[in-house]
Amino acid sequence: MKSKKAAVPQAFAHTIGIVGGLGSLAGGDLFYKLLKSRAVLEDQGRFHFLLEQHPFKDVMLPLDASASMTSRKFYVFEVCRSFEASGVDAIMLPCFASQTFRTQIQEELGTPVLDMMEALVQHIRQVAEPGSTLGVLASDYVRHSGLFEQALGHQYDVVYPDAQAQVALMEAMYGVNGIKDGHLDGMPLESVYQACLSVQAQGASLVVPGMTELSLVCADLQRRGIAALDINELYATFATQGSSAPRELPFKLGIVGGVGPAATVDFMGKVVAGTPAGRDQDHIKMVVEQNPQIPDRTASLLNDETDPTMALYATCKRLESAGANAIAIPCNTAHAFVERIQEHLRVPIVNMLTETIDWIRQTYGRDRTVGLLATSGTVASQVYHQAASRAGLEIVVPAPDYQKLVMEAIYGERGVKAGFTEGLCRDQLLIAAEHLTEVGATVLILGCTELPLVLSHCDAYELSGRTVALVDPTMILARRCVVLAGGSGS
Repeated sequence: MKSKKAAVPQAFAHTIGIVGGLGSLAGGDLFYKLLKSRAVLEDQGRFHFLLEQHPFKDVMLPLDASASMTSRKFYVFEVCRSFEASGVDAIMLPCFASQTFRTQIQEELGTPVLDMMEALVQHIRQVAEPGSTLGVLASDYVRHSGLFEQALGHQYDVVYPDAQAQVALMEAMYGVNGIKDGHLDGMPLESVYQACLSVQAQGASLVVPGMTELSLVCADLQRRGIAALDINELYATFATQGSSAPRELPFKLGIVGGVGPAATVDFMGKVVAGTPAGRDQDHIKMVVEQNPQIPDRTASLLNDETDPTMALYATCKRLESAGANAIAIPCNTAHAFVERIQEHLRVPIVNMLTETIDWIRQTYGRDRTVGLLATSGTVASQVYHQAASRAGLEIVVPAPDYQKLVMEAIYGERGVKAGFTEGLCRDQLLIAAEHLTEVGATVLILGCTELPLVLSHCDAYELSGRTVALVDPTMILARRCVVLAGGSGS
């Protein structure tokens, strides 16, 4: 009987996206050198390469010292975003000018954008002694950006071609019949060679590329005795042998807005106010879909009108696609539909109702009667009652006549949803609140997100000789979201 060979586990496939279009010939050269790199040849089934090369309108403009990077940045970002959506493991950006803003692109992406300068620096440290002189052949833009001084200046002396040689180098690269046009010999090659001699005359022992197209003539330069580096080969080795763990993006809060519109703004203000921050950049990223067209939640629950589940779900999915780590819905009544939506989402909806009940139990204990001021839809759905029951708390709601006052305060012609926060709507709400205190409530939940626009969160509110706590679920939700984002939430 023959013994079976133990199965050799295969490495997971590694997909790399390559941003093309910034120099078609250099991009094609990089793609070729990726395919013939040692790591790929040894395990050809592991690596998948995607080269996206779209027309970039400014690709033929010379990169002079004053060149604008705006169009290039947007082009690179859009291609990178497309790669990220397709699930690549890493992205290559073969363009020195684009490396000057690589970190700006990376800040907006979770997928690693591999640092071409790091690949170059790692190799230089292996072949050049610290303190030696390096000759850099780069465009005027990259030269004046300080990219090489930042990466190498603390260990090496960086020099560039003299003025005459630099002008000839720019013409050889970007001029008519230049290297970017595929003319790899004759005057273009001779001008590059003279630029190499210029930096050698300044003591450079190694010629360092600051243009990816130099890889196209690197072998010719080496045959002429120039110690020149091939950046495409180095970048290919770096990409196929290095690590590319996903980058952890800052927490992003998704908000289902428009339910109602003013309550959404109020909630966002409470998130901002509750975030411990010393500068703008310390605040939480928020993505909001202000969607007032989501069907009325109360009308659906009470009168069997249009079901808002689909609209709520679609909004949540768009927030999920926008990179939200958690979703907040600043609408109490909408939480009657959360359970049926949550199981179909990849990110959690922070449940405002359970957070509020938990906060009440922790703050005031279990021996309190809790009054609920909310829409008739929220009352009828029993979602607060269920959450309170699990926490061992008792919920009381207004008698029918008083519940009508609450609904008028919210939906009436002079109600909160019509833009009023003083006058009749406040008087109606206070009458209903006083009624709840008369039946024993010592804690009142402002259970419609518009109500905190009329009455504020308060530990001790005097109401006809009785002291009652007013609890704002929007505030509790905001605090919880700040905690989830890594803040104190206090």
